[in-house]
Amino acid sequence: MAARYGFDRRAIETCPNGRRTKATEKARKRVTGITRGSKNVLADLGIEDAEALSTKMRLAVEIVRIIRERKLRQAQAARRLGIPQPKVSALMNYRLGGFSAEKLMCFLTALGRDVEIRIKKNHLPEQREKSAPTLRKRSR
Repeated sequence: MAARYGFDRRAIETCPNGRRTKATEKARKRVTGITRGSKNVLADLGIEDAEALSTKMRLAVEIVRIIRERKLRQAQAARRLGIPQPKVSALMNYRLGGFSAEKLMCFLTALGRDVEIRIKKNHLPEQREKSAPTLRKRSR
């Protein structure tokens, strides 16, 4: 199945009877057109403020995971987070425009998680000025 979508080079290069068909040649062209991206998919897509959005997304994923794990209704989560229920709905659907990274960290604290910000030296010289601090959570 992976070869059908152009991901498995070995499956494309070795076809039955050792012959290449038009389909395998077409798939081979798709595979060679793949370029390696960076670690940030949002930046690769050309989204503005990709680093900030990536950080907010990581925080939101953890908040949503906790809410679902605890089987909280949106109204219950809203009371714990101190926000209206429609904001919880937006958060659960990853519409993060109305939330800052700081506010999302406060939500994690309200849900019983510690948020640790760690700053470390970047090993890639061309990305030293672009890199954002790493955000990590610590369970109690």
